[in-house]
Amino acid sequence: MSDTVESLENLNDLGGEAVAETVINVEPKIDEFGRAYGTGRRKSAVARVWIKPGTGKITINGKDQAEYFARPVLRMIIEQPLIAAERRDEFDVICTVKGSGLSGQAGAVRHGISRALVAYEPAIRPVLKPYGFMTRDPRVVERKKYGRAKARRSFQFSKR
Repeated sequence: MSDTVESLENLNDLGGEAVAETVINVEPKIDEFGRAYGTGRRKSAVARVWIKPGTGKITINGKDQAEYFARPVLRMIIEQPLIAAERRDEFDVICTVKGSGLSGQAGAVRHGISRALVAYEPAIRPVLKPYGFMTRDPRVVERKKYGRAKARRSFQFSKR
């Protein structure tokens, strides 16, 4: 929480008093079960993420994160917003994710966790925003065009 307070003070130093006030005045969106929800997207993957106070357990499609994302890099990606907000062991994360591959799904879960954290605790937004966790990555696979082998690759040319 001290980082959040310091970043809000930095906003005030920069003349962003109105920004700091709007961040603080936003009400948290918590359901009757004490959870906050966030939708994350990356490539063609969509993640539905719920966070609630807990011990730091992350469950994806009913499996533990280490079982679902075997590669350490993917586990690191989904933990980034929690580490940046210094909330690593304070929230349990439950999510369902569909579409794309494992890399796209990890990016979608990260985006969803970020949005859920901001729904639960709006003062965290200035901490997560500079890292790009709140922004949906717009890069998607380019479609295949007619008369081409792939999206841009032409068929092999033969002179004879």
